[in-house]
Amino acid sequence: MTHDYTPNMLVKYIYSETDLFETLEIENAIDNDVQLKESYLTLKNGYNMLPKVQFAPSQSAIDNILFFSSIQETDALA
Repeated sequence: MTHDYTPNMLVKYIYSETDLFETLEIENAIDNDVQLKESYLTLKNGYNMLPKVQFAPSQSAIDNILFFSSIQETDALA
C-alpha cells in the first residue's frame, strides 16, 4: 500500500501525536523512502532548533498577581 505522507503527518509524528499503527507505518516509510526521510530530517532539525516552552509562570509573575489581587481586595473592603 502506498501512502502519501504530508508534512502535517510528519509533524504529528515528531510531536509523538500518532497512534501506534501510524507510528509504525511512518517509521517504515521513512526507512524506505529517501525523499520522505529528507523531509522528516528537515522538519526534525527545525523542531530541535525551536526553543523549549516552559509551562510554569515565573515566581515574579506569581508575586505580581498576588500583589495586585491583595490591592483589589483592600479596595473592595474600603
